[in-house]
Amino acid sequence: MNIVRASFYTATATATRLLAGLVVIKLVARLAGPEGVGKLGQFMSLMSLLAVLAGGGISSGVVKYIAEYRDDTPRLSRLLGAALWYALGASLLMGALTLVFSTAIAQWLLADARYANLIRVLAVAQLGMALANYVLSVINGFMDVRRLALVQIAGSLLNIALVAWLSHWLALQGALLALVLGQALWLAIGLPAWWRSPYFRTGMLRIRFDREMVTRLAAFSVMTLTAALLPPLVNIAVRDHLASSFGWEQVGYWQAVSKVSDAYLLFITSAINIYYLPKLASIGDRAALELELRQAFRFLMPLVVAMALAVYLARDWVTLLLFDTAFAPSNALYGPQLIGDVIKIASFILSYLMLAKAMTRLFVISECVFAGSYLVLVYVLSARFGLVGAMYAFSANYLLYLVFNVWVVRRYVGGWGQWSAQYP
Repeated sequence: MNIVRASFYTATATATRLLAGLVVIKLVARLAGPEGVGKLGQFMSLMSLLAVLAGGGISSGVVKYIAEYRDDTPRLSRLLGAALWYALGASLLMGALTLVFSTAIAQWLLADARYANLIRVLAVAQLGMALANYVLSVINGFMDVRRLALVQIAGSLLNIALVAWLSHWLALQGALLALVLGQALWLAIGLPAWWRSPYFRTGMLRIRFDREMVTRLAAFSVMTLTAALLPPLVNIAVRDHLASSFGWEQVGYWQAVSKVSDAYLLFITSAINIYYLPKLASIGDRAALELELRQAFRFLMPLVVAMALAVYLARDWVTLLLFDTAFAPSNALYGPQLIGDVIKIASFILSYLMLAKAMTRLFVISECVFAGSYLVLVYVLSARFGLVGAMYAFSANYLLYLVFNVWVVRRYVGGWGQWSAQYP
């Protein structure tokens, strides 16, 4: 399967997920008003974090090593057995901690200890989420993009149905409960889809400890934790700085434009994650790797430029549709943000080489360095240019990140053996 077909399937699945999210927000807004939407956002943040961490955050590692070992049956069996062992162990630990602190989490996150039972349900359900992550990672590792997209579409539609049904009976509590059950029930969709695949073997469900494979997967846990925790922490610091400098109303304009970018870029980043991680991991030839990266640029860069240009030209309408007339001042922020989006995708295409080749140390260091440089640039440029300086900081930081990734790729491709030995 090539990038064009993969992009079609991932775009369809992404659109369904976005639709499901919109339906959930609309239902909660109608049932519980602004307060309910606020609590929904907090609860979905917790779910998003647990979805990443469920099973130890090894999904990228499973995808990478399946793509690498798919023709080596003994090593593939060792990998999958170790992945199941790791995922179950990590999810049991995470579930136990969530159960113990359920009341405190409910009070801190939702300002209401009555939601503790819902947190306890989530603690148990995240075991199902971990197994669902495992199944989806196996499907992705075999580059079965069509099957993966169908599972995601079916899961999103199931979420919509569950939210509509339970919110009718239990209002906000029902909507939040449906989100939990819907995520866990993805396993009920993913397992049959996997069983019917031509690459399924019953031995893939055998749990075993393998020191070498567990060590390899643990490296991806470190990368996942870094990538999952740093951006929200940095964004919190950015919001606090902008609020203290310009007020929360201005922060709202910045946040609105950032959310628009996140929404349309999701179509591109999903394709990169689903297609390129296993593809790059499976390539061992320098010429083939260079060709794959060039093809990615030829296809994805014109696409993201066209999407960014369309958003810019329709920015007034987009702001009015997604927000309201009070957000009109945010239209002045789109230009530098969208330029940054284009540079971001260019850098992302190259940065997946670090994940595909398990350059753990380099990946973690680069994430920390560029998170720090972004924060510094926000302070410096917002002091010089005002609120739009935060958008300049976004673009400038990703330009630096792009230069760094060009250097990484050129070093890796030019010095294959030495680079692999230096960053195992």
